[in-house]
Amino acid sequence: MSGREFFSTRTVAEALAGFRPAHRTPVEDVPLAAALHRVPAAPVSAAAPLPGFARSTVDGFAVRAADTYGASEGLPSYLDLLGTVRMGAEPTVAVRPGGCVAMPTGGVLPAGADAVVMVEYTAETMPGTIEVTRPVAPGGGVVRADEDVAAGGTLVPAGRPLRAPDLGLLAAAGVTAVPVHARPRVTIISTGDEVVPPSTVSPAPGQVRDATASALAGLVADAGGEPVLAGIVDDEPGALKSRLTEVLPESDLVVVSAGSSVGARDETAGAVASVGEIWCHGLAIKPGKPTLLADCGGIPLIGLPGNPLSALVVFGQVGIPLLWRLSGCDAPPPVPSTRARLSRDLASASGRLDIVQVTVHEGVAEPLFGPSALLSVLTRADGYVRIPEPATGLDGGTEVEVVLYR
Repeated sequence: MSGREFFSTRTVAEALAGFRPAHRTPVEDVPLAAALHRVPAAPVSAAAPLPGFARSTVDGFAVRAADTYGASEGLPSYLDLLGTVRMGAEPTVAVRPGGCVAMPTGGVLPAGADAVVMVEYTAETMPGTIEVTRPVAPGGGVVRADEDVAAGGTLVPAGRPLRAPDLGLLAAAGVTAVPVHARPRVTIISTGDEVVPPSTVSPAPGQVRDATASALAGLVADAGGEPVLAGIVDDEPGALKSRLTEVLPESDLVVVSAGSSVGARDETAGAVASVGEIWCHGLAIKPGKPTLLADCGGIPLIGLPGNPLSALVVFGQVGIPLLWRLSGCDAPPPVPSTRARLSRDLASASGRLDIVQVTVHEGVAEPLFGPSALLSVLTRADGYVRIPEPATGLDGGTEVEVVLYR
């Protein structure tokens, strides 16, 4: 492959739709307290209905709805106060025709009642007599015993990261542990004779500290993965192949931060081809065209450009969706975004996805430009704008979606 810069170039949309290695992380049980953002491996069902008993949603009086029909401020209904329901206790009194029972929010609906009238529409005109000034329909002010979840119903589905309300519903159902996919183990390999560890006090002329690996590790952790920094591999022939052979059996995803020169890309492609099957070498994206995707015996591998900005942009567009898929997620969770107007024209090329970094102030998106070797472009950005493949650019003043960095 010497001297061959790209082959089997694909669009980002093709990569997301077509590059789908079969590997998924194994399943493990985790306690509820550690389950936030984890992906259930199977639906979790309710053993019993929730909330489990008919309960009041308001402070007021449990009644037979029919006893309130026609009630108004000018012609109220009068009901006998039969007793009070205590919180956390089964009612000791039933509602009979012409009677009512005082109810706290969340209290168990007593027998004979089919509604709760809000206290705001009542008054105690004399001891033991309640005046009702507004009618209530059957079921008003009440939650049914199975209104949250029926017995056998799904509490949380498989394939969607658990959110805080999901944990609350699981806790309400008495679920204390959840079977989830393990966090994907993402091995990050840096390559290049010019790359030195971040701890290097005084890099020699031509050397650069490895910034990309640390940033990639942050992206991996933010998406729920477990980053593993596998160090720096020099450009010696065979060195990368040897490292790949070592790490593949222990990885769910391998990411190689490759050199930027044509020769370095060819060396990476050759090493990857010797341990797996290359799906594409070149994505129609700017920045980040020299990206490689491969399937190594079911374990996906991403070969990223050497320039930090390009590497991080591509990993955000392709690597993070792939990481979520490995952890059993049907689709990546939505990311925060906002609408803004472009401050200037943006040029693009048809057939290529352009990712443009922007700042956002008072509803205006200001593009940021700079060489792909400069991480400061990303650190100054509030988010990015996507110029889709069919477009040849965007006019200034166009309202666009800005995907925000968290």
